[in-house]
Amino acid sequence: MTTPVVALLGTGTMGSAMARAMRRADLPVRAWNRSRTKAEPLREHGVVVADSPAEAAQGAEIVVTMLFDIAAVVDVVRRAAPAPGTLWLQTSTVGVQDVRTAAEVAEELGLVLVDCPVSGTRQPAEKGELLVLAAGPDDARDKAAPVLDAIGSRTLWVGAVGQGTRLKLVVNAWLLSLTAATAQSVAMAEGLGLDPQLFLDAIAGGPTDTPYARLKGQAMIKHEYPVAFALAAALKDAGLVLEALRDAGVPEVLGAAVQQILSAAAERVDPAAVDLGAAVEALRPQHG
Repeated sequence: MTTPVVALLGTGTMGSAMARAMRRADLPVRAWNRSRTKAEPLREHGVVVADSPAEAAQGAEIVVTMLFDIAAVVDVVRRAAPAPGTLWLQTSTVGVQDVRTAAEVAEELGLVLVDCPVSGTRQPAEKGELLVLAAGPDDARDKAAPVLDAIGSRTLWVGAVGQGTRLKLVVNAWLLSLTAATAQSVAMAEGLGLDPQLFLDAIAGGPTDTPYARLKGQAMIKHEYPVAFALAAALKDAGLVLEALRDAGVPEVLGAAVQQILSAAAERVDPAAVDLGAAVEALRPQHG
């Protein structure tokens, strides 16, 4: 199998980490980002930084999008205008309706779409250990493999285009709810005059213990929120989860409560500058 040239469109926190993982796998990568300064450091890793999406996509066999939302995805892919037949790996988290829009754009441009959002934050992305939730035509699997194997420790193929996004939203519904529940228990312990570390000690090693709850809980206790999954992105995803719950016919009471907590936190901190763990700030009593 020849080594494919990859165009990566979007080099934010996740995109940059994915670019480095692809370079460690010796994939030729051309990257573009709306703010070029975020892409420039990738030159040190052998990434070619392009001035436009079209320049990045010129001659690339695979185009990867890692952008904030479907509006950005559609705008950038249309500007890239990859050659018909190009494989498009859409890794951004978008909504159930949004992935249909992506499929329409792929058909319009003659691209082969694989709907493959990734599960994981900056740290696993840096290590090439994301979980890839892939959905698309069977005959695209082998061609996609070099990229998906580079960025992920596991690729779960789940059916036709749209199924990857649906599963990502199911996973994120759980992730956001787990974070909100952890935040509530930390804030509740503090409010009751307990050392919140005792909460983490109480669940340690038991059936309700999770590494994720301990990781986020420790950050909440320390009031330190280095970005792994930005609160702004989590709030966007919470909205997508609500839309998916409605599509599924599932009552949205829990999803709505989680979105309310994240929205309240975003009013108290800069949502782009802090991690999702800062959700706890919406639940702590405000003094003064």
